[in-house]
Amino acid sequence: MDGDVPMMAAPSPYTLREKFARLAWALVQSTLFAWSFHTCYGWRRMLLRAFGASLHPTCRLRRTVRIECPWNLSIGMDTAVGDGAILYCLGPVRIGDHSTISQRAHVCAGSHDHRSRSMVLLRPPIVIGSDCWIAAEAFVGPGVTVGDGVILGARAVAFKDLAPWTIYLGNPAQPVGHRAPLKA
Repeated sequence: MDGDVPMMAAPSPYTLREKFARLAWALVQSTLFAWSFHTCYGWRRMLLRAFGASLHPTCRLRRTVRIECPWNLSIGMDTAVGDGAILYCLGPVRIGDHSTISQRAHVCAGSHDHRSRSMVLLRPPIVIGSDCWIAAEAFVGPGVTVGDGVILGARAVAFKDLAPWTIYLGNPAQPVGHRAPLKA
């Protein structure tokens, strides 16, 4: 068509080093990580640490967890990540102590600027506090801080910060109750 200007491809938001690291991790995750015996938590922690993750020695990740950019991941003491959970760590993801990320939950620290024609990649951090439970198939969006002691119910969707020691349900997540801080 006359007058049409071909669109130039936007430059990649990833450095060449990051592209190679993502490829190497994808190979390790799809083989050595995924094929490990279901209780080989130490083995999976070692693999993740080799790619820059910061993991407490007591955290447990199931072999079917999907992790993008493990160098942006930090997990605290006695925290568990269940089968099929997705930790999409384009930006930093920090998960505190004694928390549970249940099966098929999705923690997504990446988005795009919808105001930009080129849909520029955004990498806002996610912080999940201590003593939290992100229940089955729940979604935590980019830039969200989940306060200590929060329960985000099954299939709930959090796009805004969640107040500590509160129980949330629904899409969008709404507070439905309070939770007493836990005793030691």
